[in-house]
Amino acid sequence: MKIVFFGLEQAEQDIFLKSFPSEDISFLEGKLDESNTGKAKDAEIVCIFVNSTINKIVIDALPKLKFLATRSTGLNHIDCDYAKKKGIQIAYVPAYGAHTVAEFTFGLILNLSRKIIKANDYIRESSDFNYFEAMEGFDLTGKILGVIGTGKIGKNVIKIARGFGMKVIAYDLYPDQAFAKENEFEYVDLSNLISGSDIITLHTPYTKENHHLINKANIAKMKRGTYLVNTARGELIDTDALVSGLKEGIIAGAGLDVLEGEKELKDEFEILSSHSKARIGDYKMLLEDRVLINMPNVIITPHIAFYTREAVAEILKVTAENIKGFIEDAPINLVK
Repeated sequence: MKIVFFGLEQAEQDIFLKSFPSEDISFLEGKLDESNTGKAKDAEIVCIFVNSTINKIVIDALPKLKFLATRSTGLNHIDCDYAKKKGIQIAYVPAYGAHTVAEFTFGLILNLSRKIIKANDYIRESSDFNYFEAMEGFDLTGKILGVIGTGKIGKNVIKIARGFGMKVIAYDLYPDQAFAKENEFEYVDLSNLISGSDIITLHTPYTKENHHLINKANIAKMKRGTYLVNTARGELIDTDALVSGLKEGIIAGAGLDVLEGEKELKDEFEILSSHSKARIGDYKMLLEDRVLINMPNVIITPHIAFYTREAVAEILKVTAENIKGFIEDAPINLVK
């Protein structure tokens, strides 16, 4: 079969070459989008990452495509409904980095609570070890952590929080009461979690239903001085409401590995050079993200919570198994 892979490093390419020695394989740099579908027009299998955009135009431009393998858990970069209508099967990586992302979450929390990045930057600039008035932090012990989403990542976050002596409350559409009892926390409704937490961390998948889950109305319910962490999906937070909450002091600080305007930031040059009315929303998002990046009480990282050698190895392993399963007519990890 003709397989085209997008956006793989050389070492990653070697893994797939060894996995499929008998297949016709091509590796293309960067992402798949409307601008380069011609490079994959003969592909029966395409393998992508979340930076690709698989919409109706892209799908229609790949007439031989039978199987789409995404090296991700998230699917919001793919028009799954249209792909299915065209008879294209989609496979994903259902679980990886459950410990990886949980650990990174606490990296953000510790940086917010102890001003580690700020202190490091100050020492680099001044070499002054005598001034630390502006570096005062706060203990995590005894603080209330609100966990939205208690899948594998959320559960690991809860375990770590309990190790720090934090009190945990959680919200999930499908609460795991046995796990709650074992780890001594309680499930509450979303409103009570928002209003009762000292730190809120998001670990729920993005859906159309929870778009802007953290919005102006919910931010207004927060304790003054609440901290917000997002390592899930940027679209869960209304960026405009977040900026306002930070400026008003309702939110004392934020740790964000994902942004609502991630794609806009990556496509910044194209947006700024475009005069299309259709891109006005993208431009607004870009400006809002720029405001966030320049706020001293906001930590932003470039969607790397998943990015460890162990997690990447698992992603590649499962993706190879997904492709092999399709070739052997025994598909696994299909999007339903």
